Amino acid sequence: MCSRLLLTLKLISQLLTRNFLQNMNGKLIIFSAPSGSGKTTLVNRLLNKKIGLEFSISATSRKPRGTEQNGHEYYFLSVEEFKEKIEKKEFVEYEEVYPGCYYGTLRSEIERISAKGNNAVFDIDVKGGINLKNQFGEQALSIFVAPPSVETLRQRLINRGTDSEEMIEKRVGKAQYEMSFAPQFDIVIVNDILEIAEKETEKAIRNFISKK
Repeated sequence: MCSRLLLTLKLISQLLTRNFLQNMNGKLIIFSAPSGSGKTTLVNRLLNKKIGLEFSISATSRKPRGTEQNGHEYYFLSVEEFKEKIEKKEFVEYEEVYPGCYYGTLRSEIERISAKGNNAVFDIDVKGGINLKNQFGEQALSIFVAPPSVETLRQRLINRGTDSEEMIEKRVGKAQYEMSFAPQFDIVIVNDILEIAEKETEKAIRNFISKK
């Protein structure tokens, strides 16, 4: 019974995605990377270029941090609200990163960006990036931003000065695990020199969105 229910839910999700794809005006650009690889800096630079990109705001059940505002960094939902949207199939992908802490991409957010004729840009974790690519296929370009080496990544995290030595090693360990998923992305950009990585990524995006 359980497997039959899961199959039914999967078929419903596929049908919603298929109908959604038929009405989309733009494409999806997915960025994933280990912490410390410079992904967010790269994404922000590309968003400032006039190539029709718009950032897709994720939803989360965690509390805002610092000066974060609802609808800017994230759509902040309670755990109950998040679960309700899951039941209503309002997410194209979601993940419970920690117990009771959810992150996901709302279908309405992609619809909002697509209605303007823009291409949605995602800055999400590795598993979320793979899930999106699997759902949207050729309509999406998945980009994995990699550090030049694990040691370079470790040094970048040290230079940030925001984490303890123990936390840095945890992040490095997680990064090594995440880097094993790089072959599942369309392209891998090694972010050694930011300006070069930016040019390579911009070229790949321009080529992708120009395809009919």
